[in-house]
Amino acid sequence: MGPTLPAFTPLEDSLWLTLCCRALDNRRPTPVLGDAMADQIVRTSGYDYEKLKIDTNLLLNATIRAKKMDEVASRFIDRHPDAVGVDLGAGLDTRQERLAPPDTVEWYDVDFPEVVTARRELIPERPHTHNIAADVNEKGWLDAVPSDKPAIIVADGLFGFLSQDEVTSLLDRLVEHFPSGNLVFNSYTKFAVWAARHSRGTKTVADLIKFPGVDNPRDFEQWNPKLQLIKEILISREPEVAQFPSVLRLYYKAQARSTAWSRKGTIVLHYRF
Repeated sequence: MGPTLPAFTPLEDSLWLTLCCRALDNRRPTPVLGDAMADQIVRTSGYDYEKLKIDTNLLLNATIRAKKMDEVASRFIDRHPDAVGVDLGAGLDTRQERLAPPDTVEWYDVDFPEVVTARRELIPERPHTHNIAADVNEKGWLDAVPSDKPAIIVADGLFGFLSQDEVTSLLDRLVEHFPSGNLVFNSYTKFAVWAARHSRGTKTVADLIKFPGVDNPRDFEQWNPKLQLIKEILISREPEVAQFPSVLRLYYKAQARSTAWSRKGTIVLHYRF
């Protein structure tokens, strides 16, 4: 029998989708992410991941986007070993475990109080790692985060559940709080939002999606002029596609020839401020 966890709202419950994708990826012969801790958490919790109907395409896209965010965060920490790390809407992700940053980095995982309670039950504590029990839309939670160091800010899956006004307000507060930093998150085009609302694999979160979709990554620079796009990472053009099953591999190789077509899939955006 697994541990007793708090009752989650439907929004909080959405964390299981990405967590189970990472766990199932770890059970593949050649994992993309290789997140053994995610696998352990799912096994320990006893969560019934089969009810999520996760298909191979969803699994691979969720794990590759996590890997791309890890790579951005790792490079930033290499350049700024005294950085602050912030994982927005962290769920039960253990990015700090995967990154293993030096002790000079203070890492903050932010999510709802019930999710933080579950994190404390399921995830072993690490030095220099802090949980902040708060809704990211609240204005006060950043007071607990140092404001005098460069920051690497990660949001994996979060923005899909926020409105444009909520995303803009959050970006404004983050950019004003830190002297400088990088921000990396997965974005959604208007087509991707439509697909997420109608696809079998994302049926469990379809009614929770609030983000309107952004077709041009430069739009975020308009929302906050201090943001400067470093790179638009289109998953179809990443080397991990070579690990996909043959049919998916051929599809994504064809998709990679067109930026517009590639944007219909998974996008990770990397900005500086």
